[in-house]
Amino acid sequence: MSEEVKSFVDKLAAGDNAGAGDAFKDALRVKVGQTLDNHRKDMAGNLFNQSNTPIPEVEAHSDPKPEVADIGTFTQDGQVEPTGAEAQPETPEVSNAESQSVNTDATGV
Repeated sequence: MSEEVKSFVDKLAAGDNAGAGDAFKDALRVKVGQTLDNHRKDMAGNLFNQSNTPIPEVEAHSDPKPEVADIGTFTQDGQVEPTGAEAQPETPEVSNAESQSVNTDATGV
């Protein structure tokens, strides 16, 4: 028995009801405090040591990263020309004016 409980019983036996009430409150306060301390210790010990609790699945928190394309070289007009296996031979574009035949005959002047 704790000192607070002994004091409570002694005061009740002596007929000191007001003193017994105070002793009861003290005994109850000590008992609740000890129980809370024990519970805090248990919680602190088990907070990071949860070996019997399964670890929940972790969901991805962002979109998957895109694949990085092979590097290329910049052309004069700011376009990217692929290099390596993706490179294709470039065919120059011929404008309509260039595709018409040019008369080099001086007689037509």
